[in-house]
Amino acid sequence: MTSVQFPNAAISHTPRLFLILWGQTKTDSTRQSRKAEFTGWLQILAQPPKTHPAFIRRVAHGVIHMNTPLILASGSEIRAQLLRNAAIPIKVVPARVDEDMIRSSMIADGAKPRDVADALAEIKARKISEKHPGALVLGCDQVLDHQGTILSKPQTSIEARAQLHALQGGRHMLYSAAVLVENGKPVWRHIGQVRMLMRAASVSYIDAYVQRNWDSIRHSVGAYKLEEEGAQLFTRVDGDYFSVLGLPLLELIAYLTVRGDLQQ
Repeated sequence: MTSVQFPNAAISHTPRLFLILWGQTKTDSTRQSRKAEFTGWLQILAQPPKTHPAFIRRVAHGVIHMNTPLILASGSEIRAQLLRNAAIPIKVVPARVDEDMIRSSMIADGAKPRDVADALAEIKARKISEKHPGALVLGCDQVLDHQGTILSKPQTSIEARAQLHALQGGRHMLYSAAVLVENGKPVWRHIGQVRMLMRAASVSYIDAYVQRNWDSIRHSVGAYKLEEEGAQLFTRVDGDYFSVLGLPLLELIAYLTVRGDLQQ
């Protein structure tokens, strides 16, 4: 296990959030390569809150205005809604990348599902960051792992029914990755992991469900949305609700808080 010395000032300012974030980083399989990223924002924390050079906090009309703008490199409506509901101002700039090609290449190389999600999130954030220097860019991706097979968003209603028939009556994992990139370099990352147990649904119900909800579920891996009628498909969800929706929101807020972009 790697031993790291932490600035006392950083720990004294935000002990709970600091330890939470370090605990998450410590469990990441690539923690060695990310040590430099982690210690970078610790240096910011070592300064008294009112003198952090990276931000100026103002609150008006229920929205927190950050000196470092936050760009969401995703066209996901639910991710944008979650951030705005949390009073975090964002600019939406979807990243155009060949996700299918990257995913297929990584799977062929034997990459784990969580690593696929993490890599895609970073690639999206890096691409937008190149065109927006000085901004914080948030890249996200969600991967569904069913018995070692990665399921993507269904391209047709027939594919959606096939996915749900395969998932019903069993467990699968959702990995929701989020990566923040600033000036082309990752400064924070997190992968939310949720275990889902889907009930044994009848063929007729699944077919009717897809017919009723196709316009919505075609944008979701696994062909369901837990925040909608898809909740009826499940008997148990072990993990963070926001991660199911595609964004580890609480962990993101924790980082923005200890970094100084959000008020403590």
